[in-house]
Amino acid sequence: MEEDLANLNIFEEEEAPLWGQGNVDVIEEDYRLCLVGRMLTDSVVHFLSTRNTLADLWHTLGGVVISDIEEKSYLFRFYYEIDVKRVSEGMPWTFNRHLIIFLPTCR
Repeated sequence: MEEDLANLNIFEEEEAPLWGQGNVDVIEEDYRLCLVGRMLTDSVVHFLSTRNTLADLWHTLGGVVISDIEEKSYLFRFYYEIDVKRVSEGMPWTFNRHLIIFLPTCR
């Protein structure tokens, strides 16, 4: 089991950045109140069930928007810093006995 855990990583591979061309308007999004989460399982994960259960469980002050980034990876956008802190400090989180790893976003 320790070998399996040692080989886990949250990202499969790093993608090259895309560069805009010409006069493309860049929209800056604020990711300070966001977490990225990844479900550690080989099983199929039902996104809507995960989203609804976690949102109900956390009872955030301002709500939370949970977006499906890719298979088993999610963006959690909070509206208050206290909600981000409470979720971060309440770890580890699981859904259907599958561990969810959370990381702050890089911006």
